[in-house]
Amino acid sequence: HQSKLDFFCKLGYGKQDICKVLESLGQEALEDDVLKELIRMGSKPQALESQAQPSPLKLVARGSCSTSPGSKWLGEDDSDSSDHLRPIVIDGSNVAMSHGNKEVFSCRGIQLAVDWFRERGHTYIKVFVPLWRKEPSRQDSPIADRHILEELEKQSILVYTPSRKVKGKRVVCYDDRYIVKVAYEKDGVIVSNDHYRDLQNENPEWKWFIEQRLLMYSFVSNRFMPPDDPLGRHGPTLSNFLSKKPVLPEPKWQPCPYGKKCTYGNKCKFYHPERPHQAQLSVADELRAKIGVPLSLGKEEEKCNRPP
Repeated sequence: HQSKLDFFCKLGYGKQDICKVLESLGQEALEDDVLKELIRMGSKPQALESQAQPSPLKLVARGSCSTSPGSKWLGEDDSDSSDHLRPIVIDGSNVAMSHGNKEVFSCRGIQLAVDWFRERGHTYIKVFVPLWRKEPSRQDSPIADRHILEELEKQSILVYTPSRKVKGKRVVCYDDRYIVKVAYEKDGVIVSNDHYRDLQNENPEWKWFIEQRLLMYSFVSNRFMPPDDPLGRHGPTLSNFLSKKPVLPEPKWQPCPYGKKCTYGNKCKFYHPERPHQAQLSVADELRAKIGVPLSLGKEEEKCNRPP
């Protein structure tokens, strides 16, 4: 009994099913008979049962290479990938000096820019500032409202680019390369009035990205104001420029210069406010509809009047 129990357990059958079959057939039953009875009862090995159960399907976004999440850096959240707004990368030095009239490194300007994008609903906002801005203010490089940098750093918005001193000289890493690289990899928008011409010549892919994703700005009485047409008059609007899925404007129909006297009917390419169903009816069909003649009879008359 124990040997048969161990044999069928190795095949994957449950002990309860095996014991029921052995009790019904007896201890001297052959292994083939026991196997037939197990199959008749509907018992299946555990391996087959696991194969029969469908594994839960995982939805994968179109274009993604793998289901495992990629490496996270710079405080990235999972919610950023599903956001409909583009990530924002701010050139902190450019914004601060612009707000301070190129004389003072005004941290207040960085706060105004961050608040503007926050109010629009952007969740991924990064500001890059050189690390040496943490040092005490000097006469040749004054800094105003330094506490704002500390608050933004606690909120994981501000990122310091590395710098160090070697034999009394400061060695500074190129912060512009950080800004362009992060914005390019995140498929976001660069907020700066700098054109990054040296980086455009360095990488052709960066050249196209900087030309298409650079958002310039102005400060008007402590108000951060980006342009409504970032890429010019014929380019996208500011809302579409900052969105991953731009919304196309509705086509504007030009009114017909002939008005109600137009005789083109449904062939007229202009807009007629008095003809809500102008695409369905021609002028002849409209006249028949007013008289009360069925449209089918009118079409048959036209066919009869046509020359062979």
